[in-house]
Amino acid sequence: MGKYSDRNVVITGGGSGMGFAMAKLLADGGARVMITGRSRATLDAALERLGGNAVAVPGDVASLADLEALADRVKDEFGTLEGLFVNAGIARAMPFESMTEEAYDELFAINVKGAYFTVQKLAPLLSTGAGVVLTTSTANVIGMPTTSAYAAGKAALRSMARTLAGELLPRGIRVNAVSPGPIDTGILENGMSAEAAAQFKAQVVADNPMRRFGTTDEIATAAAFLAFDATYTTGAEFAVDGGATQL
Repeated sequence: MGKYSDRNVVITGGGSGMGFAMAKLLADGGARVMITGRSRATLDAALERLGGNAVAVPGDVASLADLEALADRVKDEFGTLEGLFVNAGIARAMPFESMTEEAYDELFAINVKGAYFTVQKLAPLLSTGAGVVLTTSTANVIGMPTTSAYAAGKAALRSMARTLAGELLPRGIRVNAVSPGPIDTGILENGMSAEAAAQFKAQVVADNPMRRFGTTDEIATAAAFLAFDATYTTGAEFAVDGGATQL
């Protein structure tokens, strides 16, 4: 029996990065894991690494029809859920003066609307004692240039963790948020030159109190703690940022 045996969980955005690390930790611990994402190829690659305890459901959290289909799939395969990790999201760095309506709408459709309705559609399937974990960001509490729309969306998720915690508490369901700081997911190398990525990383490390990036495994461990072990905690945001927002 693993630590998470007999627990059914859903992780949105579970095919890569922090979401995949959450899925791997839980599946390895015996949980039955359902991951979602927009890319079938990414999900298939994740399933090869996750093993038999995982299933994947393609879908876009910005689509209520996709979320309703996800809820139907969860009901058919799992019945009930003990953990819900609302992790799907996108990041767009853009100066305030350059922000477009299209980029703004996309950020809020996925990061805010998607998260809100993910919880709404799956809440009826959450068992008493279940834990919901939203993925916010340290950007929601510090004024980082070029992140105005992204940070506002993550701040909305922080507020959501409080209000949904209050609404779901009568059912014995806890809602918390994990707030990642600089995490090395490999995405920088995909979006900029190797030299630019190295320079950016060096600056982030120099500015961080712990003088390093965090890992996706560290986020996964924190998220699992909030979902299953922090049984006297709800409405909280747990910073996993090397002390960046605390020191």
